[in-house]
Amino acid sequence: MRYELVIFDNDGVLVDSEPISNRLLAGYLTELGHPTSYDDSIRDYMGSAMHRVHDLVLERTGRRLPDDFDDVFHRRVFAAFERDLEPVPGAVDVLGKLAADGTAYCVASSGSHERIRVGHRKTGLDRWFGDERIFSSQDVGRGKPAPDLFLYAAERMGVAPQRCVVIEDSPLGVRAAVAAGMDVYGYTAMTPPARLAGADGLFGDMGDLVDLLQ
Repeated sequence: MRYELVIFDNDGVLVDSEPISNRLLAGYLTELGHPTSYDDSIRDYMGSAMHRVHDLVLERTGRRLPDDFDDVFHRRVFAAFERDLEPVPGAVDVLGKLAADGTAYCVASSGSHERIRVGHRKTGLDRWFGDERIFSSQDVGRGKPAPDLFLYAAERMGVAPQRCVVIEDSPLGVRAAVAAGMDVYGYTAMTPPARLAGADGLFGDMGDLVDLLQ
């Protein structure tokens, strides 16, 4: 393995949450008078922290979202996760291979710690991720595309950025990894390859990732 640390995005890379959360986000924004389609949500918000939703709505409309927006949205998302969330096909096999090889790995997500843990408990991924392997944009204050989260994860894991590789499925995440000075592989299951053009490599099947990491 030529990398000392593999940093996974969570939503869409480890857990198949993007269709669920973006459908609910589009619906809730529309309900509040900000018409948003599912495709709009994927384009504008996939891979981002919640502050980006607030910032873009305010920038575009001059109106602030309700103070309880995050709480209401997350209640809806977590309820849907408990019903429908599954791990991304092949993700468990990749984690098993990394563990067997003794390669360090962690998750660095724009989502909150609570969101990460809810998803991991539902999908069984919690067995692979103790607290010491979980990093959230909550830990650094600025979400992707800022590099802060990935740099923080690398520092906490004790690995230099140039020895890390990031696994991402969003343009914002790819930009953040590049800004952090890390290699990045783009997962194209939900994102057109052209939107991940800054990545060092692209793959559409999680089963192909292990070969890319060699």
